[in-house]
This record gives sequence, structure tokens and C-alpha cells, in this order.
Amino acid sequence: MSDDEMNIDEVAAGGAVRRRGRGFQNSSSGNDNSTTAEPTYDRVESTQTKDDIRAARSVEGWIVMVNNVHEEATEEDVTDKFAEFGEIKNLHLNLDRRTGYVKGYALVEYETMADAQAAIDGASGTSLLEQVIQCDYAFIRPPPTGPKKGRGNRNRSASPRRR
Repeated sequence: MSDDEMNIDEVAAGGAVRRRGRGFQNSSSGNDNSTTAEPTYDRVESTQTKDDIRAARSVEGWIVMVNNVHEEATEEDVTDKFAEFGEIKNLHLNLDRRTGYVKGYALVEYETMADAQAAIDGASGTSLLEQVIQCDYAFIRPPPTGPKKGRGNRNRSASPRRR
């Protein structure tokens, strides 16, 4: 061990402790420009409302997720309820393996977004076999975050290139 490592207690008692890292404030130096103890950050408020939510299209169409479906509902019941809003391209009603009853949700696929939006607006809050169902898009595109396109790969680590 060096002499400096052995005399850590003596240096700490003398008041010459040097601290580095995120958790330590540099209060002893006079060149610190911040006057507050807690840093402030700029924030960008989200102006996106419920009406501005952009649904994401699946591979084949627009999928509406129907929640609170009665456990004894059949595909015919769900088809009859949602066929009035547009042509149903696909309907999936999950069953519980153990009991054989519906799990409580259904996936209804439409060809166009207008049909899917009409189904969400028209069927949400209505009853199906004495239970009030709720509808929404199964896939919703999140608000844009992360690095902007066209700025290069500044924050990425370099990987070896093949020759």
C-alpha cells in the first residue's frame, strides 16, 4: 500500500476530503454557477389529448379490443354486436383452457380505421349479455421519444464492421 492509502483517516480528519460523482455537490469551489441546491430541468408538456391518440395498424387491419365480455358469450353474440359498424375481417374470442369459458375479452378486426372508430364509439359503454363492454384500439402508437432521425449515431457504441 502507498502512504496516501494508509493515511486516509488522517486526511479525512484534516478536512481535505475530495468527493467526486453524481451524488456530491461541489460546494467548496467558488466557480459553481448554480445558486439552488436542486437542479431544474426544462420540460415539454404533452399536448396530446384522448382525441389525438394515434392508433397503430396491425399487419392486416385495425384491431379493436373489447373488454368485459361475458364468460358465456359466443362468437355469434360478438359478431352480431359489432357487424353493424362495418365488415368484420377477423374475430378472436379467447377461451380459458381449464374452464372453457371466455377469458373476458375479444379482438375484433376491421379493414378500415373508420369502421374500427365507429365500433369503438358506438359499442363502448353498451351492454352485451347484461355486461357493459368497453372498447379501444388494441395497438396504440406511443408519442415520439428518443433520438431524432437524421442526427447520426452519436450515442451508439461502435460495433466492429465486417470486411
